[in-house]
Amino acid sequence: MYMMSDIMYIRGGLAVAPISSIRNKHIRIDQAKLDKAKHVLAAATETEALDRALTLVVSEATIDATLRRVAGKGRLKKMFP
Repeated sequence: MYMMSDIMYIRGGLAVAPISSIRNKHIRIDQAKLDKAKHVLAAATETEALDRALTLVVSEATIDATLRRVAGKGRLKKMFP
């Protein structure tokens, strides 16, 4: 699955960023939140958890923008009872 292919894409279930966009960052972050995100996202490392979380945020933003653009232009149909 490709998501914003010039920035990041999914290959073999792992998010892969182009080598030129990978940077070392030193950040202060709540360790409890990071541990929970790592567990929820089934990530092997903290870096993988952060990468997966950022991928989700970026993909959700794209979906939200699309939904806002089409808001009020159609009707939702209930698919399941």
